[in-house]
Order: sequence, then C-alpha cells, then structure tokens
Amino acid sequence: MTTTPHRTTGPTLPAARADGCPFAPPPVYGEALRSAAVSRAELWDGTSCWLVTGHAEVRAVLADQRFSADARHPGFPFLSAGRRELVNRATPSFLRLDGTEHLRQRRMLTGDFIVKRVEAMRPSIQRIVDDALDGMIAAGSPADLVGTFALPVPSLVICHLLGVPYEDHGFFQSCSSALLDLAAPAELVGAAQRELNGYLAELTDRKRREPDDSLLGRLAARPDITPDEAAAMGVLLLVAGHETTANMTALGTLALLRHPEQAARLRAEPGLVKGAVEELLRWLSVVHLGVPRVAVEDVELGGTPVRAGEGVLCMVSTANRDERLFPDGDRLDLGRDARRHVAFGFGVHQCLGQPLARAELQIALETLFRRLPGLRLAVPYEEVRYRADMVVYGVHELPVAW
Repeated sequence: MTTTPHRTTGPTLPAARADGCPFAPPPVYGEALRSAAVSRAELWDGTSCWLVTGHAEVRAVLADQRFSADARHPGFPFLSAGRRELVNRATPSFLRLDGTEHLRQRRMLTGDFIVKRVEAMRPSIQRIVDDALDGMIAAGSPADLVGTFALPVPSLVICHLLGVPYEDHGFFQSCSSALLDLAAPAELVGAAQRELNGYLAELTDRKRREPDDSLLGRLAARPDITPDEAAAMGVLLLVAGHETTANMTALGTLALLRHPEQAARLRAEPGLVKGAVEELLRWLSVVHLGVPRVAVEDVELGGTPVRAGEGVLCMVSTANRDERLFPDGDRLDLGRDARRHVAFGFGVHQCLGQPLARAELQIALETLFRRLPGLRLAVPYEEVRYRADMVVYGVHELPVAW
C-alpha cells in the first residue's frame, strides 16, 4: 500500500467533539478554519492529509475533477482500517468512480430521484410517516424515537423504491451499522460487506429471472451493467437511503427539543418546514467526518499548493458554519436562508437522493411536531448517546415522551 508521506503535524483525524457540545463540530476544525481554510492534519494511521474547512474551498475541491473520489488511488485518505478494507474487497459503486464510469452508472438512477418523481411519492411517504407515528403512539409513552419512527420511515421508503423486502430490515441494518462503524475491526467490516453484497446480488439475480418495476428490478433488466455493479449500487442506495435520513430525523428532533423556541416556530408556521430542514441540514451535518478526495494532479487550493497523490478531507460541518457565508453560523435559526449549505456535497458527486431525503425530512418533522405538541425528552439530556465513531453522526437511541 502506498501512503502519503508524513510532512507536518496538525489535528489528528477524526477529532473529538467538545463535552457538552454534541451539535458543534470538533473545536480543532473550527480553529483550523480560523487559521487557514486549508491546513495539514494527521490521520489515525500516521499518514498526513489536507484538512479543508472553508465553504468556498470545500466547494472548490468537490467541483474540481483534479480531485478524485476513487479510493483506489494511492494517497486516498481513509478514516479507519475498516474503511480501507471496504475498498480492497468491493466492486466500487459510482460514489467511488470518476469521469465516464461515474456518469454511466449515475445516469441509470437519476430518473428515480428527480424532484418531479419524488413529489409524486409524497402521499405514500406521508402514509408511512403516519403509520409509524400511529404505532409509536399506540404503544404508549415513553418510546425510543429512533427505533419506532426515525429508522423505520426511511427504511420503508427505500425498501419500497428499491424492491427490497422490509422484512429483512434487521439483517441489512445490522450490516449497515458494521460498515459505518469506524471502531469495527476490519474483519467484521469485510464480513458485513460480503453478506450485504451477497444479499443484494441474490436479490438482483432473482429480479432478473422474475422481473418487476422496482429500481433494482429495472437495473437487473439492463444489458449494460454487470451483476457485481448492480449489487454494489444496491448496497450504496440501501445503506445511504436509510442511514442518513434516519439520523437526520432523530438528531434534528433532538436539536429542536433543545431549542424549544425554534420548535415553537415550526409548530406555529408549518410552511416554514422546507427552510427549517435546510437549516437543520446545515447546522447538524450528519456526514461529519469529512468527504475524502485525493489530488491526481498538482493543484493550488486557496493559495496552498496540493501535490498529486496527497489526500484531502473536506469538512462539510465547518463549511456549513463558515462565517463568510453564514453569519453567526453556530446559531440554529429556522428562518435563515441556508440553501447554500453543502450537507449533500457539491459537484458531480452531489448526493443523488437529496430530493427524496428532503421530502422525507420535511414530512417526518412537520408531522411529528404537529401531532405531538407535548413531545419532550424522556431522559436527562446528558444521558443521550451519540454516534461519534460512526461515518454518519446521530444518536443511538432517543427516548421521548409526550
């Protein structure tokens, strides 16, 4: 394996958040931004990379094809041995491909995630949200919002879209947790990946023999995609489709409970929900460990020379609080114009599923706070456990009462 030479010291990544500040990025990232939007940092394995913390600089990297998303390039910055294990063993999905290969696969999916298609799904998403909330209320207060609402809703939506049996949610959610856990041993991550890849490969093969109109069914019927590619795309969509939205729903709910004046605004003005979701996406940034890239040519970034083969981590969490674009960016303000946040990334790799994620979050949060005006934490705030070591930030459980 080729690694980036260690040249300078800097914060070690990933860094820890400050005690008592679960919604704010680790202080060292903010200090880096105030010093220089592009600075050196050290990874867990002793290799070095560039830490990019400014909004303009993050967008510049993500829009520049001289920075590759392909993790097979030497110098690519991995956040754990488990993350490196995934690359060594897996067929890459379009998330980790560049150029024409990335576009070829992505174009197979764009029609399913365009705004018009997602808007047509709103009634079915509303039914899923209402059913999940009915079940939680019927079971009685208190309840774990993650297990009864935040996780089932996006899981049901993505299962319906892909054509994956929801009855298997325990299996694929367990695999997802292992894949996204930075502390998981590489062997466990590799095993979870093999099992989930095998599951999607078998399901896709079945749909090839027994066609249906689900997204996976249509992928399986295409002659221009290999079975391994179809399975890899299925894994990406299944994992990303429920993990990010589930954690945004739970963490967004907790943020509103900790800022009751903001929750009151949302209850009083339901029409505020679209802007409120954008502000929560900006303020919380659940993809909190950075978006990795590697330079494939020498590049000047914000006046700093970056050499070919050097890794870069783009911190969307600090970019989304960059005072140059978001004054008083550490303050949650549901009335703010937060549309230029980079919570979904930027450039050609910008999250394909963002229209669906937005619709789910808007419907889930508006419905939750409208139907349960007395919603509150059922445990002391200090007892909430956060997913600090996971690729997607959030909470493990969220005990609530009403």
